[in-house]
Amino acid sequence: MAEREGLHAVARGRVQGVGFRDFVLRNAKSLGLKGYVRNLPDGCSVEVAAEGGREGLDELLGHIRQGPPSAEVQGVDVQWTEASGGYEDFRLVYRTPAGGA
Repeated sequence: MAEREGLHAVARGRVQGVGFRDFVLRNAKSLGLKGYVRNLPDGCSVEVAAEGGREGLDELLGHIRQGPPSAEVQGVDVQWTEASGGYEDFRLVYRTPAGGA
């Protein structure tokens, strides 16, 4: 089995109210990744936490940097982490996930 890694990314710009979370959700699920995506309370950024193989995470990061056609991604802050193994699937979160993050 391929080694699993973690990705924590925060996309900034016009990324709320433009289908960005659904875009990330669809792409992450199609890549077999686990984690979550959520809007941050600042109104102009979206947080993504994902775990899986490095190739899939790199592909997801490319999608995050591009965004859907209606978005304008101005920047993405990225941190690579060890996989926690704490996610069962990839989901859209409407509030802070259990355990912080």
